[in-house]
Amino acid sequence: MILFLALLLFCFRSAVADSDDDFMSFVTLPQIRALKFNIAYYDRDLVSPGYWFVAPYGVIDPEVPTKQWKPCQVGPYIYDADGTLIWAGSCLFDNRNIFDFKAAPNIDGQSHVSFILQHAYNDNGNDKGTGYVLDQHFDTEMAVPVTNDLSAFNMHEFNVLDGGKTALACSYRNKYLNLEDLGRPDEYSWVVTGGFVEIDTTTGEVLHEWDSEGYIPIDESVKVSEWMTPSSEPGWDYVHVNAVDKNAAGDYILSARFTNTIYLISGQDGRIIWRLGGKKSDFVQDFTFSKQHHVRFVESNSTHTTISFLNNASDEAEQGESTSSALFIQLHTSASPMTAKVIGRYDRPDGDLTRLRGSVQKLPNGNVFVGWSQRGYQSEHSPDGKVLMQASFASTRFSTYRSYKFDFTGRPSSPPDVASSVYGTDGSGLTTVFHVSWNGATDVATWNFYARPNRDGFPVRVGNTTKVDFETMYIADGYLDWVSVEAVDKDGTVLGTSEIHRTDTPRNWQLAGFQGEVKPTPNDPSLLYGEKTIVDEDIEDAEEEKEEEDDDDDDDDDDDDDDDEAYIQAQELAESVAKAWDVIRGVGGLLIFVLVICSTGGLLAGMYWFYRRRRMPAYHEVASEEGHVEVEEESPLRG
Repeated sequence: MILFLALLLFCFRSAVADSDDDFMSFVTLPQIRALKFNIAYYDRDLVSPGYWFVAPYGVIDPEVPTKQWKPCQVGPYIYDADGTLIWAGSCLFDNRNIFDFKAAPNIDGQSHVSFILQHAYNDNGNDKGTGYVLDQHFDTEMAVPVTNDLSAFNMHEFNVLDGGKTALACSYRNKYLNLEDLGRPDEYSWVVTGGFVEIDTTTGEVLHEWDSEGYIPIDESVKVSEWMTPSSEPGWDYVHVNAVDKNAAGDYILSARFTNTIYLISGQDGRIIWRLGGKKSDFVQDFTFSKQHHVRFVESNSTHTTISFLNNASDEAEQGESTSSALFIQLHTSASPMTAKVIGRYDRPDGDLTRLRGSVQKLPNGNVFVGWSQRGYQSEHSPDGKVLMQASFASTRFSTYRSYKFDFTGRPSSPPDVASSVYGTDGSGLTTVFHVSWNGATDVATWNFYARPNRDGFPVRVGNTTKVDFETMYIADGYLDWVSVEAVDKDGTVLGTSEIHRTDTPRNWQLAGFQGEVKPTPNDPSLLYGEKTIVDEDIEDAEEEKEEEDDDDDDDDDDDDDDDEAYIQAQELAESVAKAWDVIRGVGGLLIFVLVICSTGGLLAGMYWFYRRRRMPAYHEVASEEGHVEVEEESPLRG
């Protein structure tokens, strides 16, 4: 007994130690390693409903294949508000970085997701990256390629416009330009110009393109000075565009990080209608911003336009303010002079700076959701500025370019995943342990568990339990050889059924602790749990409905008594077995428990983390990216 207690303690300590890792692991999807979140709530009642959309990456450039971290870590993920995994798309693209991952509810009113698959590493330009739209089943609906002469699908933006017919993306081009803008008309240098394209999401055809050459002179840049030595190719990244949006009038708003300016660009002739910020602002304003990201139209009318963006207020080399903030700006464009004023400011909760990347999103209930990028740091704020929630990745190695929050319904086309194993020390005390998950399903409330005497046998329900995490464990009495699982929503509707799975057994029963001399044989679930199959349940439901419609059916029940006697006896037998299992006796019972815990590594860890999540663990301060590997001199692919 002491030996087994020591083993149990060892397994408990190991489970808790594993739970402190940066990642979540799953029996049903062993290849996936999903990042954990550290989360703090300050007023959960005011938090908007919805799911978190993030795309962790380790380094911003494609990783060298021979030096890849373990696959199925980076990529698109959806989490609920407790940090529970909903969908992991990390295994879809073999460790390729994903950017701008979000829901796209503006296509047809149904659930979709969109993202950029980064170009492949050292692929001789054959794989330039792709803009993807997946439907609610997580099947590819649109795969938008690079069809013009651009070298890659730029990582900054894939903005699917209303209706889903077109989308916006950023563009970069290397050009050999005269330096007359810098007062040096006799000199030339390679310069990286920036702009955007509007593309057909069906064909990838470029429908509209705008480039900074001829519209934004080089001397507007805060990164290029008149005395700089001309550059070789690729050249000076003088504007560094990182976001673009389109309004109902057909004009485009563009964020240029290295001019500290937001531009409104005519959709008719490409001229710059106005500049906000930078060296040549057209507005009278009482605020500053710099190195901004993720500009978006919020509201527009004939006299006023409201926009949002992240004021990074810094980059890797310098800073203009002490903290980054999400800004909502109202522009009075019919006034003379035009004016701009802050109508909403949401400072980074830890008072630090987001030197690279980030996003701002106004939620349907008026809350503001901000992605601060490094370490997946994100926060939600009430309209009046109160911090309601903040969270970050548990790992220090990963960031996400943007973070979003959306209502979303996932209906995976693939069936639920199930794994089962049998444990026990003697033939009368065997148990079958189920693990089940359904990657991407949002509406599962409970799981029904079934077993069959053989692959072609009728399924018998052996249990039901509530879904409380991405992966659910259930322990059933007996050695159940052929099993399956149903996903059921809160209304009792079956959403999906797993494939039939054969239960895993020990390679050596004696080494696994089995004390019998003869290898155990599977139980017949109809004898152990009663002869009610799925078909029987359907018939019973129909009969119950008929009885409710016709009160006189009670007179006919006597004829069925003899037919039901065998079923009642089997049911009583199953209940007796269940009661017997509740009293686990002696060393054998303890060993079964220990084997279950040690083999899954998950029960105590799951209980521990469920308890920790419900207690809302304290948030740990997120450090600046300065000094991290990813904080390097910015290129057209960065920030």
